[in-house]
Amino acid sequence: MGKYIGLDLGTTSISGLILDTESKAVLSHRSVPNDSEITTSEDKVKGYSEWDIEQMIKLAYSVLSDLADESNQMDINAIGVTGQMHGMVLLDQDNVSCSPFIGWQDQRCNQFFCDEVTYLEAIQEIGQDYLEKTGCHLSAGYMATTLFWLHQNVPELITNTSSCFAPDCLVGHLCGIVPITDPTNAASAGVFNLQTGTWDADLIRKLGLLVTQFPEIKPSCTVVGSVSEETSNIIGIPSGTPVSVACGDNQASFAGSVSDYLNSLLVNIGTGGQVSVFLDKYLPTHELDVRPFLQSGFLLVGAGLCGGKSYRVLRDFVQQIGASVFGIDDTPNLYSDLNRLASEVAAGSDGLRCEPIFSGSRREPDRRGIWEGVSTTNLTIGHMARSLIEGIAEQFTVFYEEMQEIGGVQLRQSLIGSGNGIRENQLLRHVVSDSFSTSLTTPLYTEEAAVGAALSSAVAIGEFNNIQDASRNFIRYNFN
Repeated sequence: MGKYIGLDLGTTSISGLILDTESKAVLSHRSVPNDSEITTSEDKVKGYSEWDIEQMIKLAYSVLSDLADESNQMDINAIGVTGQMHGMVLLDQDNVSCSPFIGWQDQRCNQFFCDEVTYLEAIQEIGQDYLEKTGCHLSAGYMATTLFWLHQNVPELITNTSSCFAPDCLVGHLCGIVPITDPTNAASAGVFNLQTGTWDADLIRKLGLLVTQFPEIKPSCTVVGSVSEETSNIIGIPSGTPVSVACGDNQASFAGSVSDYLNSLLVNIGTGGQVSVFLDKYLPTHELDVRPFLQSGFLLVGAGLCGGKSYRVLRDFVQQIGASVFGIDDTPNLYSDLNRLASEVAAGSDGLRCEPIFSGSRREPDRRGIWEGVSTTNLTIGHMARSLIEGIAEQFTVFYEEMQEIGGVQLRQSLIGSGNGIRENQLLRHVVSDSFSTSLTTPLYTEEAAVGAALSSAVAIGEFNNIQDASRNFIRYNFN
């Protein structure tokens, strides 16, 4: 039994924890806001999402340093890393970042390419014949689609460069190695062949790209390096501490939330949201994402862009009313106020219905959100908040219904909720539970993705036989 650090390089925050497998407890937890976004106002209008990767790594180091101080000289057996599994950063020939991190929310591929066809539409046309191999539709913000856009618009920028995912870039810095990826992250690029476990060279070639522009792939839950002496001097964790290959945040969150893989449905709500079920065998589908899980098996995923990001749209709207109409600039408890007002509204929002797809969806990037059924009695902030929350929950039930229509997907007995969107919003928990007509439980420990990353590092050094064994032994629940 040992102690492990899990680190989550998230969109909203960067979090880390120390996990003790003997006491089955999280001993320490630290989190800092991810304030690394550098997208200019002009570029935001274009749909860009750019982040200072060096600042993200600096913030991650500060979290690790705090954990090292908190550990009081306890031995750390290994470190696991997870984070934003979509997006990419370019590296030069010396493996130094030479571009911002272009995040998963980036929409530049929805610009027009030619003849009223967007870059994304052109890409999806090319990738249509590969869906059964890749398990996902190519979407804006994916590594392959962003590389395609860069190749078409600034080819000199990607000449003699390679790309990597943000969590892999962090591991590279920690260990002083060339960034390496695993299948869970690789699949998020959109050009990973699930059947061979390698990059799909034919699809990459048809996109006008090179396989050498993509990172090397190593198996999940394996050690790829150790904390370098240079890094040790910065963060205070002893050099030589093993570091496992980074894993995708969706898969890490599942491993850090679910103890019984085959009988559970996971609803994760953070900035975006996903519904995930574990499959012990590959089931091809063109409607949902099929993602490789850690070591073996797959996740069938309904991934949406609405979650905490959608609720923030309403928060910002109400805040703007306060500032522009009433001169109230400071509204620190606005989310709580929205939840209070929404709780006073009956289920069904008196006929007001919201589709909170304000930034489009991966399937329909041009789609926009709506409120419908507006009447003289339901046009209130409380009704808007309630209907938006109900709209978020509805997208997850739709995804689950689609899953059940696929042969081989059995009804899941347990509903698990994870992510800050679930944990910090009691009304959302109740609405999701009502939508699925079953009780919802949450993992005992927060920062589920970081827990999953820590467990993956425990598997990597041999404490557990596999990741399922690790989850089964560690995960416990709140019943509320």
